Amino acid sequence: MIRRLYDWTINLAQTPHALWALAVVAFLESSVFPIPPDVLMIPMVLARPSRAWLIAGVALVASVLGGLFGYYIGASLFETVGRPILEFYGKDAYFEDFATRYNEWGAWSVLIAGMTPFPYKVITILSGTTGLSLPVFIVSSIVARGVRFFIVAALLWKFGAPIRDFIEKRLGLLFVVFLVILLGGFYLVRYL
Repeated sequence: MIRRLYDWTINLAQTPHALWALAVVAFLESSVFPIPPDVLMIPMVLARPSRAWLIAGVALVASVLGGLFGYYIGASLFETVGRPILEFYGKDAYFEDFATRYNEWGAWSVLIAGMTPFPYKVITILSGTTGLSLPVFIVSSIVARGVRFFIVAALLWKFGAPIRDFIEKRLGLLFVVFLVILLGGFYLVRYL
């Protein structure tokens, strides 16, 4: 099933309506859909590098709006919609423990999930369920998703097709390394 969704998403990147498809995929990925928008973004930027920033911007806006929908699911529809989604991704068992500590570190959780392979949709739903401050959620989402999508777009715009395999194989690792550097910088500033 996942492979068919992946293939379907790749085929969307080649249609004249690819930008709209990207918006829909980015929106849905932030709340319920398992395929990340990067799968559409990468071939779209490679096909039209001059539109790299527009493509990243569409992914950013749609993803943050989708994140707000995930927040709404968590805040208003957790028992009927949110819990089954968390169960689908195998995160329901961790919910109670996570929820008690979540709001203390909520902004960091959103930043980390927004930039790494961790399912962002889980964090959007948990943010709504635990009542994370909506402005904190929005700002963290904009920063995290902006960094993620604009770095991918910039690398593809600058290096083209050769960077595609590197990004697709190591996207998660790249963002984890970036995150470690970012958190290390904050640690050094705070304690030195």
